[in-house]
Amino acid sequence: MKLRLKGFGLLLLIVLLALCSTIDVCDAARRGKHWRPRSSPSSSLLKRKGKTKKGSSHRQHGGSRPSPKQPVSPPPGPGAGKGYQTPYQPSPNAPPGPSLQPSPAKGNGHQNPKPPPPSCGKGNQPPPQPPPATSEGAVFNVVDFGAKGDGVSDDTKAFQAAWAAACKQGASTVLVPSELEFLVGPISFSGPYCKPNILFQLEGTILAPTNAKAWGSGLLQWLEFTKLNGLSIQGSGTINGRGQQWWTYSDPNDDEDDDTYNQELERMPQVKPTALRFYGSSNVVVAGITIVNSSQCHLKFDNCQGVLVHDLTISSPENSLNTDGIHLQNSKDVSIHHTNLACGDDCISIQTGCSNIYIHNVNCGPGHGISIGGLGRDNTKACVSNVTVRDVNMFRTMTGVRIKTWQGGIGLVQDVRFSNIQVSEVQTQTPIMIDQFYCDKRHCTNQNISSGQCQAFSMRTSGNIHDQASPFSMQ
Repeated sequence: MKLRLKGFGLLLLIVLLALCSTIDVCDAARRGKHWRPRSSPSSSLLKRKGKTKKGSSHRQHGGSRPSPKQPVSPPPGPGAGKGYQTPYQPSPNAPPGPSLQPSPAKGNGHQNPKPPPPSCGKGNQPPPQPPPATSEGAVFNVVDFGAKGDGVSDDTKAFQAAWAAACKQGASTVLVPSELEFLVGPISFSGPYCKPNILFQLEGTILAPTNAKAWGSGLLQWLEFTKLNGLSIQGSGTINGRGQQWWTYSDPNDDEDDDTYNQELERMPQVKPTALRFYGSSNVVVAGITIVNSSQCHLKFDNCQGVLVHDLTISSPENSLNTDGIHLQNSKDVSIHHTNLACGDDCISIQTGCSNIYIHNVNCGPGHGISIGGLGRDNTKACVSNVTVRDVNMFRTMTGVRIKTWQGGIGLVQDVRFSNIQVSEVQTQTPIMIDQFYCDKRHCTNQNISSGQCQAFSMRTSGNIHDQASPFSMQ
């Protein structure tokens, strides 16, 4: 009996122990739900909660849990809110180019308005055609090639070397720096083998030599650009022809002012050079520069196509002989606008072989006005077509606008329009003139053959004509 009792007690003890162990397990399970750090289920629950409240929990409780996402998320946020600081920090690095495009769009676009204004000419006058030629190319400073810029030393070789380097590179810039004066002799920047789109950035001053030896027996041009494509000359610099050496000596038949001659003037060649000439070139831009005191023509385009001239200043005394402002010959598709011309001859001279010439918003004076011709000299054939001159101011000029042909010549002048020409203090009684008996000498032989024919000549005049008996005459 005792043995049965002991066995029953032992069995009861075992049952009690088993019951206690199950209660501990349950308690541990219950406590695991509340004490998350102690049990593995707690970590899984935390992960689930983190996924469901990902957006808000990181922003509000980011300080308590340092997450690697925090340093990445702020840049996009401030980029939209604070605007210019954040985009400009990465901008020095070339790769993040795309980030720079949206930032100006979101801002006021302080850099973008600059290209649109030049809508008057070429759509980017000066600026849109020239910039593509240099934005990605190298810059060749003439000083780096040995130019002194003191106005006395001969810098011709330095200019030649800089040009040769730019020629090989293409889409590059020849820089003439500001605040320096460069003495440059007769030079030709030529190049059928030059790569296109070269920018000649003129910020300083280029001086012509005044000694007779530099010109030899006589040259037709001083600075010449030949057989180039996409050439642009722009800047705020000056080309000074110092033509006073020729002006007094240029008329040997004039008996007046003999005392003004000196030995140096007598040694100067009678052939006078044009200051700046372009020959056989296409897509040429001349913008912003100043040309003064040329010995003859200031700017000449010969056998060129696609020419744009704007914001140019040309200046020489009104008594400087044969100093045309802009001379066009055998050239097509030429646009000249927003330019100031003061010289001793025609402000703009349009010669044979020219077509599609568009001139507007030009100030002319003093000078001889704007002329087509003289055409047909020495019994030659001459043709000019499709010329428009409008919105021009003439002040203290000899004539206004005119067409002049020599006797004995043959040819055709057609599709010419003069519109809104305003004149003041013009010397002739007729500011618009067609002269078929042109003569630049005191006496010309009268010839019976007509010097030219005017067909399909349309003309419009408007504006202010001061003290003129008749606005138009034909001879």
